[in-house]
Amino acid sequence: MFYWIYDHPTGYIGALFAFVFVATTSLGILFFRRRLRSWIHSERRANDMLALTLATVSVLYGLLLGLLAVGTYQNFSSVSDIVTREASSLAALYRDLGGYPQPIRGNLRGKLREYTRDVIEESWPQQRRGIVSRGGSDRITTFYDELLTYNPTELSRGIVYAETLRQFNNLVETRRSRLANVTTGIPAVMWWVVAFGAVINIALICMLDMEVQVHLLLGGAISLFLGIVIFMIAALDNPFRGEVSVGPDPIRLVYETLMNSK
Repeated sequence: MFYWIYDHPTGYIGALFAFVFVATTSLGILFFRRRLRSWIHSERRANDMLALTLATVSVLYGLLLGLLAVGTYQNFSSVSDIVTREASSLAALYRDLGGYPQPIRGNLRGKLREYTRDVIEESWPQQRRGIVSRGGSDRITTFYDELLTYNPTELSRGIVYAETLRQFNNLVETRRSRLANVTTGIPAVMWWVVAFGAVINIALICMLDMEVQVHLLLGGAISLFLGIVIFMIAALDNPFRGEVSVGPDPIRLVYETLMNSK
């Protein structure tokens, strides 16, 4: 729902969220004081009832935001672990290929090196735009086809071959998990609930009756924190998009220190 925020610097978007929430609350307070104050506070107990309603709604809304914040952070950490496991599978597979005879060892390592570079230079920029890259699939298929052409005759080489296949399957599994999370995120219906809850909270804050300077100060503080929390959830919502995202650093480290070290 907030895909547009990933196309701009994180600090700029965070400040924009904070400004919009504080400005909306401040304008709402001034509007209610001028237009609806006498109608809403025709009874002396109206302020107490509004405060009770605001407290109840805030608790429920706070629970919702808290659960979303925990969920998005856990998903972010899970995706980061998937990328780390993919890098580990790449490193293990590349080392296992060292037990193969030439020229198949050089051919397979070269294809794996090309695939890794493609992930870093081609696939990741597309993931940052929410696009699932299809280019690596052809390279994986070509690598697998050539891997199956090797027919070891010695027991020791057969063990290496079996371990190589296992590591290749681990690589394919983690790769699919990574691609499946490119478009993952909070469902749109939940974002609508978050937006509706924010409107209700701000409206109830604006309806309270107190000194104008105190009202603006307290309302601005609450709305500022509310805007920052919602921004944080949105920034972490899509793990591969924006500046606050999971990068290819573990895979790049394997490529630079192991595959491209010679």
